[in-house]
Amino acid sequence: MSDALAAQGYLADEGLATAIFLALALHRPLLLEGDAGVGKTEVAKVLATWTGGRLLRLQCYEGIDAAQALYEWDYARQLLYLRAAEGAAGHDRADPGQAIDEVYSPRFLVRRPLLAALEHHGGPPPVLLIDEVDRADDEFEALLLEVLSDYSVTIPELGTIRAEVAPLVVITSNRTRDVHDALKRRCLYHWVEHPDFEREVAIVVRRAPQVLPGLARQVAAAVEQLRDLHLLKPPGVAETIDWATALAALGRSTIDEHSVEQTLGAVLKYREDQDKVRDAGIGDLVRAALARGA
Repeated sequence: MSDALAAQGYLADEGLATAIFLALALHRPLLLEGDAGVGKTEVAKVLATWTGGRLLRLQCYEGIDAAQALYEWDYARQLLYLRAAEGAAGHDRADPGQAIDEVYSPRFLVRRPLLAALEHHGGPPPVLLIDEVDRADDEFEALLLEVLSDYSVTIPELGTIRAEVAPLVVITSNRTRDVHDALKRRCLYHWVEHPDFEREVAIVVRRAPQVLPGLARQVAAAVEQLRDLHLLKPPGVAETIDWATALAALGRSTIDEHSVEQTLGAVLKYREDQDKVRDAGIGDLVRAALARGA
């Protein structure tokens, strides 16, 4: 599994690779928690590329409900169809009662990611990404429990729709709030850690080939130092890649105090964090990163 993920550009540690393997083998949803930017969402994208399945992404937010996550009826098309049927009925070419029944047929159903994942027919199973579930509310978690319990949903006008092949489900959470135990029980769970130094260097080199290996090591070392400063938002792997790419775009082959000062916005997204780094001493940060990256 590690080799398969690496072939798609994702360098996972043994724990994450094992969790992904078990989720596929046991046909269980995989709940990934961890700090923002550690590569949770990327797992679903890589799985879709590797398996050839369609990626269906549901971005969670406060107030999301079944209409945005599961399905809704296309009321505008239904209304146009009924008006057309009424006009045809005036010329004895249609039965208005039949038209009313037809407006609740699948052709007028707008399928959102959850229903689209259940209605898959033929080919590799889709990869359903339920991203940042911690942003949603309790009612939406209850909806997920119903859908993920047996991969089916009941639409009153059409009946029960059950998946012929269970989708591959990846649920991510930044843990801004705790996900309920009932949802966790239905999933395999893995906490995604920040990568160690050497693996982070390998990730930067692979994802940003324009960055020289020496610069990649120095940037990864600097980010390692930043994560020890107890910042409001410690930088993730995504920020490490952005920072290395920004320095490479400026023509840098090594970090220095001036370039770090001018590009802090690529890695730290809070003014308080930037001030904290400046107070701690950018010179000390650079010297430690150069020594670690040597």
